Amino acid sequence: MKSEKKIAIQGLKGSFHELAAIKYFIKNFSCIECMSFKEVFNSLKKKNADFAIVAIENTVAGTVLPNYAMLRESEMKIIGEIYLRIEQNLLALPGQDIKKINEVHSHPMAILQCHEFFEKYPAVKLIESEDTAGSAKNIADKKIAGTAAIASELAAEIYGLEIIARGIETNKKNFTRFLVITDKKYSLDSSVADKASVCFNVPHQRGSLAKVLNVLADYEINMSKIQSLPLVGKEWEYFIHVDLEFEKYNQYSKAIKAILPLTNEFKILGEYKRGEKVFPAENLKTDISQNVL
Repeated sequence: MKSEKKIAIQGLKGSFHELAAIKYFIKNFSCIECMSFKEVFNSLKKKNADFAIVAIENTVAGTVLPNYAMLRESEMKIIGEIYLRIEQNLLALPGQDIKKINEVHSHPMAILQCHEFFEKYPAVKLIESEDTAGSAKNIADKKIAGTAAIASELAAEIYGLEIIARGIETNKKNFTRFLVITDKKYSLDSSVADKASVCFNVPHQRGSLAKVLNVLADYEINMSKIQSLPLVGKEWEYFIHVDLEFEKYNQYSKAIKAILPLTNEFKILGEYKRGEKVFPAENLKTDISQNVL
C-alpha cells in the first residue's frame, strides 16, 4: 500500500481547496489545513506537506495575484491543475429560517460571487472571514443561531449544518482554477505534458514583449493566460506570467529556446497536463464519499 500523501490546502476541511484535492488525488491523502496561502507555501518549504493546492484564478472574481509572486519566489513546481465548478450554498444550524438570518460570514471572494442573491435580503449583514469552511465550522462549534455561512455542500456534511439555500452564486458558470504544486525536484514525463507556466522579464524597450509573443505564435503555441506583475525595485517594469498550451512537446521546447535570448530572468514554473474544465456534478459527489471520514 502506498503511503498517504499530505496535501497543504488553504482553509479547513470542507473548503473548495479540499474539493480540488479530492478531484485531483481522489484518495489515499490527508489535508494539512492552512489559514493563508503563505502558510501553504511554508508547509511545502518545511516539508510538512508533499503537495499543495493553490487557487490562481476565478471566472467571476478574477486572478489571485499574490499567489503568482509567491509561486515565482518559492522555487516550487506546478505539476497539475484542476478546474472546479464553484457552487455556493447558504449553511446554518438545522431548523433555521432564512428570513431570520441576520448575518452571513464567508471569504470575501465567496461573498463577491453571491452579491445578487443578497440583494433580496438587504437587512442581512455580510461579514468577511478567512475561509468558507471555517465560517461554517464556527457556526457549528458555537451553535450560533441567526447566522449563516457561504460554503460548500461538503462543509455542510462535515460540520452538521443545513443547506437553507442552494446554488446562490450569481453566475452559474463560476469556475476556479487551482494549481497543484510540489518540490522543485519533482519531474514529469515530457510525453505527458501539454501545458506549461513560465514567467520572464523583458528589456524596457519598445516592442520587446511583442517580439516574444510573435515567436510563440510562429511556433503555434497557444497562450491561454497572460498576467503582468510589477518588478519590485524597477519602476514601471514587469514580470510577465504566461500559460502556454501545445500539442507537441518538441515544438514547445523549440519555442522556449527561441524566446530565451529575448527575455530576462526567464523561469519555467511547471510543465504539466491540462486539467479538465467541465465534469459532471455526480462525479464530485462520488469522489467526496470516497474521502470523507
